[in-house]
Amino acid sequence: MVKMVSLALVAAFLSLNIPQVRAEAPAASADKATGSKTVTVFAAASLKNALDEATATFKKKTGVEVSISYAASLPLAKQIESGAPADIFISADVASADYLSSRGLLKEGTRTNLLGNSLVLVAPKIANIKKLTLDKASLLGALGESGRITTGDPASVPVGKYAKAALQQLKLWEDLEPRFAFAENVRAALLFVARDEVPLGIVYLTDANSEPKTTVVATFPASSHPPIVYPFAMTASSTSESAAKFFAFLKGPEAAGSYKKQGFSVLH
Repeated sequence: MVKMVSLALVAAFLSLNIPQVRAEAPAASADKATGSKTVTVFAAASLKNALDEATATFKKKTGVEVSISYAASLPLAKQIESGAPADIFISADVASADYLSSRGLLKEGTRTNLLGNSLVLVAPKIANIKKLTLDKASLLGALGESGRITTGDPASVPVGKYAKAALQQLKLWEDLEPRFAFAENVRAALLFVARDEVPLGIVYLTDANSEPKTTVVATFPASSHPPIVYPFAMTASSTSESAAKFFAFLKGPEAAGSYKKQGFSVLH
């Protein structure tokens, strides 16, 4: 059973001097009513660069304010379930969207599996690692005697779920599980690697593309994990016309350019 942080892992975190990383815009700060002109979005952390760019384009065209809370998908879904106001939910996995759908909290007919992604292994650029093969000897060699590998917590963070599935399929999970330092979202994991606080991390290709202080050293075969799919949907409680316009924009060609620039594949 995977645990977020065991006592041994706490000690490892302290020795690595890894800071606590929070979502950039906590969902609790989204205090506008759902029907107001400000559009409130809860989105997977991995979307930050692409979605920020698309949002800036939309605001320039329409003057509509958009407030985005970035974090791991399931915690965001649970905040919506608890009554946090949101117009649009964007998940990095199907399961988190299913969680809200099964509770009647997504607007019928709006859910779209819009984007795809890839899973990669990254290292700090200053480590000067060119490429690694996805086998026990190469990965443990790169970690050294006490180095940690990071990704999102598989219990709640989609990238961690994909990473665990891939490592299990490649028969590497049992060897690597004790060496993991789990993060609360994919951007937190990326930050640990960028700061050279861990030798390796498993993140999405789009996150790796956003961080010049990391380098991709291996790509996981698409067949080693479930497809990485991003469902977009409006929430059942949203009555905002501005939110409906923004949602349509997010599915259109202008936003698609922002997604592709970051490395997402556009599925629709």
